[in-house]
Amino acid sequence: MSLLFLSAVTIFFAAFIFIISEKIHRTVVALIGAILMILLGIITQEQAIHGIDFNTLGLLVGMMVLVGIAKQSGMFQAVAFWLTKKTKGSPILIFLLLNILVMVFSALLDNVTTVLLLVPVIIVITNNLKISPYPFFVSTILLSNIGGAMTLIGDPPNIMIGSAAGLSFNDFLVNLMPVCALVAIITLGGLILLYRKDMKTNDAARASIMRFSPKEAITDMGLLWHSLIAIGAVVLGFLTHGFTHIEGATIALAGAALLLLLSLRDPEDHLKDIEWPTIFFFIGLFIMVRGIEEVGLIDMAAHSITSHVGDNQNMLVMLILWGSAFMSAVVDNIPFVAAMIPVIHQLGGGKVLWWALALGADIGGNATLVGASANVIVAGLVKKETKQHMSFLGYMRIAVPFTLLALIIISGYLYIFYL
Repeated sequence: MSLLFLSAVTIFFAAFIFIISEKIHRTVVALIGAILMILLGIITQEQAIHGIDFNTLGLLVGMMVLVGIAKQSGMFQAVAFWLTKKTKGSPILIFLLLNILVMVFSALLDNVTTVLLLVPVIIVITNNLKISPYPFFVSTILLSNIGGAMTLIGDPPNIMIGSAAGLSFNDFLVNLMPVCALVAIITLGGLILLYRKDMKTNDAARASIMRFSPKEAITDMGLLWHSLIAIGAVVLGFLTHGFTHIEGATIALAGAALLLLLSLRDPEDHLKDIEWPTIFFFIGLFIMVRGIEEVGLIDMAAHSITSHVGDNQNMLVMLILWGSAFMSAVVDNIPFVAAMIPVIHQLGGGKVLWWALALGADIGGNATLVGASANVIVAGLVKKETKQHMSFLGYMRIAVPFTLLALIIISGYLYIFYL
């Protein structure tokens, strides 16, 4: 092994250990790791820049600005109070309904947009009911990735796979939605059992929140309509991606620009709503991943999954599913899927290999706080809005068992219906 290979692997895994330990802020760790990749000659600055996924960053920035302006109209508080009234203030029913919304929105929009829209709602509801928001944050991460796995547009890896394999929106819907729905039901049931003791409130809290009116929560009706127009345009843009081929970043930034124009807001005021630590964490992470990709580690991991399988189709599918899940828990699933796509093409094993890759990458991302973009966004919003901290290992203690259970269910589904 070359010195560059060893250096890149050492930097990456050392950074990952520091991120897990939480002794140093993860943004600082990621940026230091990225800079070391460049200073040690593992990649050039130009390669580092090319390694940054600006579509993901643009999507994040656009939606952060859009949501930041929209929430000033009171629309999220109105949704929170409407949901609460429909469930008579029952924390368990609210938990169930909110997570169904998370799953549906993640399938029709994308999971990053979904968490940006619904985390503020969760905070309002839990604050008023005087219950812990932590179970809601964990479930939002899990259900957003499960919902995102259902459709072509739900998660960036699915868009990449659909484009590479010529798979349509309906292909994903018919083949992946049934098993994802089953996984979602079991996950929700398990979470309710796990957190049922935290889902208790008192009559005074229920009475207090039931007195709020959704209409009274709206503080700026004009801004509400402007926000609905901009959000509607963004939703339409995401839903028509298959026809227009306009990327998510362009759609989100266009929506943000439209709302700034309609509301006549000062952009300087709303750039403060951007989670800059999260954005720079992604930048550092993308550069580090580009470093280990450049020295061949990701390709090595991808090829090792298939090197000893031979003609055993069953074993090949399971290795791709579980291998993709493991790698997606450790690194962002986007570069891993990019490395795996040419491997799947070479194998020529049919659509089942694509389904195994998509499900493994999407669901495997649930296992850690850095496994998917939505996970990082939720953790960042939690710290900013509630001053609470989502522990890396604390999250894993909950998420890993649910992820393993989901993968076991998916393995059975692929074996029964495709193998």
